[in-house]
Amino acid sequence: MTTGGPALACRALACRADGRTIISDFTLELFPGERVALMGPSGSGKTTLLTTLSGLLPPAAGRVLVHGVPLDAQPELRAELALVFQSYGLLSLLTAAENVEVALRAAGIPPPEAMRLAAEALERLRVAKFADHLVEELSGGQQQRVAVARALALRPRVLLADEPTAEQDPDHREIVLDELLAAAGQGTTLVIATHDPEVAERCDRVVNLRAGAPPRAGKGSS
Repeated sequence: MTTGGPALACRALACRADGRTIISDFTLELFPGERVALMGPSGSGKTTLLTTLSGLLPPAAGRVLVHGVPLDAQPELRAELALVFQSYGLLSLLTAAENVEVALRAAGIPPPEAMRLAAEALERLRVAKFADHLVEELSGGQQQRVAVARALALRPRVLLADEPTAEQDPDHREIVLDELLAAAGQGTTLVIATHDPEVAERCDRVVNLRAGAPPRAGKGSS
């Protein structure tokens, strides 16, 4: 983990879903290069929290800050964040490669460079041979790796990943986790929502969520 101010933070955050408060009074600071595991039982709000931190869901109370700047005041800061959706979030009418390329082009990357970066990311996640396949032709595990490849190709300052290894066999789980941790090694702030204690063990810190209650910090916390 590098020193300096937090890359992403939230202050007295509250999150609601399905008409009820799932997370309340949640304050957290996440630093460049830090690897944080987000754990908790189903319904504790892991997905809702990641979606809120990414800026896709407004908080019920409190604020999310990117490099100290409120995200709601400068929504363009969302470009520094990437989210790996638990449901993958891929476009079914596009191929695996096109799903990665379209995200890169939306970020302002020229088409030739977007094609190159997409190919490299798919290769690292061991789905290059499916590059020209429509995503609906892929298995759940393959789709999940395409979603991770898309996020990594963007080279975000902060990467939020929702159960990114849940659909993987042991070998592919290691590939996905190694690539995510390698991004953190290059300075990306990494937050992984997971039920897997082996994934959490490879992170610097564990934050445990309990429905409707402030989080509890685990190993590596100060």
